[in-house]
Amino acid sequence: MTQQEKSIRQLLSIVELGGYPDFSALYKQAGYHTELVSSGRKAIAALKKIKPDVVVAEFNHQLEFRDRTSWLESVLATAQQLGTNRVIAIYYEEESGQLEKLLARFPDLITLPRPVDEERLLNYL
Repeated sequence: MTQQEKSIRQLLSIVELGGYPDFSALYKQAGYHTELVSSGRKAIAALKKIKPDVVVAEFNHQLEFRDRTSWLESVLATAQQLGTNRVIAIYYEEESGQLEKLLARFPDLITLPRPVDEERLLNYL
């Protein structure tokens, strides 16, 4: 890896369901090279491969998980192991109760309600 490649900041964007604007231009404006994936499994593989500086993901509560609130827990655990210290979760207000359970396990998680305020997102990047 060249020195220039090392200096490029990496952002992993995880968009499973969408329903909000594409923030790619905002990420680029903030100086990030962005990798976009569409599932938790792909996100974990990408985390290990690119070791991003920031992860922006959706929080989607999934009832079928008995022991977790969503696939995001696995992503957060992997990010934590790899030293990614900034993860931003975009969520619906009606899922805030389930999100609180996730925040109890991962208190450093940054949360943004939908609709996402681009200025706030930019400040967290």
